[in-house]
Amino acid sequence: MIDFYAWYTSNVRKVLIFLEETGLPYTVHFVDIGRGEQFTPEFLAISPNNKIPAIVDHNGPGGAPYPVFESGAILLYLAEKTGRFLPAETRARHDVIQWLMFQMAGVGPMFGQCNHFRRYARETIPYAVQRYTRECHRLYNVLDRRLEGREFVAGDYSIADMALFPWVRTFDWRDQDPDQVPNVKRWVADVTARPAVERALAALEAGPRPGPIDEEHWENMYGATQYRRR
Repeated sequence: MIDFYAWYTSNVRKVLIFLEETGLPYTVHFVDIGRGEQFTPEFLAISPNNKIPAIVDHNGPGGAPYPVFESGAILLYLAEKTGRFLPAETRARHDVIQWLMFQMAGVGPMFGQCNHFRRYARETIPYAVQRYTRECHRLYNVLDRRLEGREFVAGDYSIADMALFPWVRTFDWRDQDPDQVPNVKRWVADVTARPAVERALAALEAGPRPGPIDEEHWENMYGATQYRRR
């Protein structure tokens, strides 16, 4: 059994996709990051960076419980545990890992900053909005070129696709036109139609609903509370 610590984010959804694709048994534990639940000592013992998602695999290495934090690391860990969605052959394996890192180092941070300055910042900073919107456009085009003549990002469907999909699918969040990246648009539609992806996207619906971005939420996510040493 896997204890899965989650809230309503793209990084959570990419791990949920893997869990649903493989049928691994899991239990969701909601961590309300707007209310500061990520800062509890119990959660920090699992995820030292106070971020979701995180897991505890109760049948970890040696049969003992094993915690894993960081969504990319979780995908690699679960892929190796199950022998699925990460090729064994060296070239194919590293093709997948490179595109997983493209998401972790590029798409995730840049799309996240774009989301923040377009939707959550308390003041409009034109330079920041333009800089991150343009960088997102560049990254969409990198992915579009990669998907030219390919069904999936790195050979067969893999953890690279799972990592990228939840971020890339929300074109409007970053003021992007899907018709300008037709290969990405096609790929998003294909991945969306997978039954396991449909289940993963629905898996959070039974949980508590996120509250408004009030002063408490702001402090926990973007204010001094976030940066306090723990």
